[in-house]
Amino acid sequence: MQRKNLLLTGFPGVGKTTVVRKVLALLPPQLKFDGFFTEEVREGGERIGFQIVTVDGKRAWLAKKGLPSPHKVGKYGVDVKAIESVIIPALNKALKQADLIIVDEIAKMELCHPAFAEVVWECLESSKPVLGVIQRSQLPFIERVKAREDVRIFEVTVQNRNELPKEIVEVLDRLLKPLSD
Repeated sequence: MQRKNLLLTGFPGVGKTTVVRKVLALLPPQLKFDGFFTEEVREGGERIGFQIVTVDGKRAWLAKKGLPSPHKVGKYGVDVKAIESVIIPALNKALKQADLIIVDEIAKMELCHPAFAEVVWECLESSKPVLGVIQRSQLPFIERVKAREDVRIFEVTVQNRNELPKEIVEVLDRLLKPLSD
């Protein structure tokens, strides 16, 4: 089985999203990719939350300190409406229009909305490659994703994070070769 779903994991702050962004910068310009990123937001050196940023530039708070929400991850309230109105449409659009689907990241906060797991599974099941980030946690959905035969996990470390983008681009070149012929 071809492992077309490439997922990065690693400790918080090691540079997983940076690796994904570097991979995208190295891909041929005619390649269409879509999906979303999760960005940490800091104020005065302190992390105050996380924003969702779609490939086409839409932004919304995913989770924030002090955000009133029945869904909490640590000290952050999670905005499930943002997951529904920003992430789900971005992934559905990627399924229809992109050559490569970006899912940054599959984690506890995003999984607060049940439709997130459904659309991520649909992306993984599609014929299109997925490039994403997956949390190190032991949540049942995360374990199911990691156990898929078509998933290849890349552990991002301080030692390999500068070389990893080139390695992933080589894998994607082979996966996407039929598109460029």
